[in-house]
Amino acid sequence: MNWGTELWDQYENLAAHTHKGIEFLDKYGNFVKERCAIELEYAGKLRRLVKNYQPKRKEEDEYQYTPCKAFRQLLQELGDFAGQREVVAENLQSNVVRELHLLAKELREERKQHLNEGARQTAILNAAIGALERARRTYERAARESERALEAFQRADADLNLSRAEVEKQKANMKLRSQASEDAKQEYTDQLRKTNEAQRQHYEQRLPHVFKQLQDLDEKRIKNIKNFMLSSVDVERKVFPIIMQCLEGMEQAANNINEKEDTQLVIDRYKSGFVPPEDFQFEPAAGGDTTDSSTNHHHHHNHLTAARGTVSGNRIKKRGGLLSIFSSNKKIVEACNSIKNNMSTDGKEDYSDLPPNQKKKKLQAKVHELTKQVAQEQAAMEGLMKMKGVYETNPTLGDPMTVEGQLNECCDKLKKLRTQLRKFEELLADANSQVSATTLHTLPARANGAPPAPATSIGSNSESLSRSASESSVSTGTGAGGTGGGVGSGGVTAGGRTAGGSPESGLGGELAVAHADHTNGDGDHDHDHDNDHESDFDYYYEPDLQPLGYCMALYAFEANGTGSTMRMECGERLLVLETDAGDGWTRVRRRHTREEGFVPTTYIATTLYADARDH
Repeated sequence: MNWGTELWDQYENLAAHTHKGIEFLDKYGNFVKERCAIELEYAGKLRRLVKNYQPKRKEEDEYQYTPCKAFRQLLQELGDFAGQREVVAENLQSNVVRELHLLAKELREERKQHLNEGARQTAILNAAIGALERARRTYERAARESERALEAFQRADADLNLSRAEVEKQKANMKLRSQASEDAKQEYTDQLRKTNEAQRQHYEQRLPHVFKQLQDLDEKRIKNIKNFMLSSVDVERKVFPIIMQCLEGMEQAANNINEKEDTQLVIDRYKSGFVPPEDFQFEPAAGGDTTDSSTNHHHHHNHLTAARGTVSGNRIKKRGGLLSIFSSNKKIVEACNSIKNNMSTDGKEDYSDLPPNQKKKKLQAKVHELTKQVAQEQAAMEGLMKMKGVYETNPTLGDPMTVEGQLNECCDKLKKLRTQLRKFEELLADANSQVSATTLHTLPARANGAPPAPATSIGSNSESLSRSASESSVSTGTGAGGTGGGVGSGGVTAGGRTAGGSPESGLGGELAVAHADHTNGDGDHDHDHDNDHESDFDYYYEPDLQPLGYCMALYAFEANGTGSTMRMECGERLLVLETDAGDGWTRVRRRHTREEGFVPTTYIATTLYADARDH
């Protein structure tokens, strides 16, 4: 199938065909370009949709329920899905549109060169044909003149009246014309041979070579269109695994919806701790039997006394018909309204304006927060004392007096925190005694009188229950006078990012180990107690943190076994939940298992979504 032999006389058609072929290549390129624009527009609209449906600050409380948490996770997965559509557009642009544009330009230039060469060869052949035509006409003219000279000689030779000289003249002219005719014939013959040779060369070699180049060019165009289509499919196929992960994430989010859990959450969130009012008693009409009236009045007085501290508060009120129903329940209504208004976070410091159950939960959270602060200050103090000891042993490292002021400040702060902690522990003990025996979850008292360390409350931005449980030996204090285990400035942050045993630990790792040894001696009974019982706050948890970006592991990292760090493989891709807070650690999540933990910041290359959008 060679164009040069099969289509030797179709020069014009082949020129037109190759031109249309390159135009079709341009058409396909425009199609892919418009497809890229559609993908980018689709991704942009998806991202705007995700942004528009992100929970507002005033909606954060509602997003503690499992359908809302699932919807938030679905939005996150949809955002990742939109990112994959952007990847499709970018790869189509670089792998197809750009390469196709360069190919079309190259093919146009090659086609122009081949057609020019074909035109040049055709001009050479036409020149040879023109020379042959001129030689033929010259030969015909010389032959006619030779024939006329021969006839003139024959007439002169037959005419007896002409002189010999005239006859010889005609004879000489005849011979001259005859020789000229022979020369023209020879030239014509030579040119005929040359022209035929040129024609054979043209149609057997030169023109077929040009046509073969045009054929190769057209086949190259067709083959590349095939490759571009396959490349487009491959671009789409490569994002399918991540798109499937997004869909699996949406499916997992839906499967995490739990109606029983939400039902319990509503109870925990709105339960006041009050008991329902008792039955109304018969009140005799005025002027009736004084004995019955006295008896009934005494019984009614006892009923109100029994209700003291529940519905009617600390004052005894006398019911007065239907109006008294609303009066006796006024505190319940007010309490429920206060729960709706951000759980009375702007109320009194001791939460005395809250219903019993909500008051107990607020006090538990306050005790937990103060316990962590005491533990952090204690650890910081121990770190400063150790540093002072090091300076005293080796003055070349520093002046011990430089940390004296910090020690005094830390000590004062620790005393204030412990005083506050004792105050709120006493308030919590009182609140526990006030909670009705009908409460769903009864809190057992600690052996030393302190409540168990509560889990994270609703709307908190601190660590989730899983991390709190795994780090109970570090983050839980020992009550009013005990020492905590969460190292603060001495090497471990308040969030529980343990530095001990990690590549960047330094002095902080030693402080963490020393402090762990210090707390193991007097805190075991608290830890055992925590493991045996659950507080009401075990039902409250932190919503999943939204990823801030993603990172790539530059090196492998092994977790140190404390529960806060997370193992990662070299080259592994992880989601970034919290950026480095200055302690050398970054909080990440593994996409498939949802495992979370901290990894060294220097071990990863991080790309934040905000930075990616800026570029």
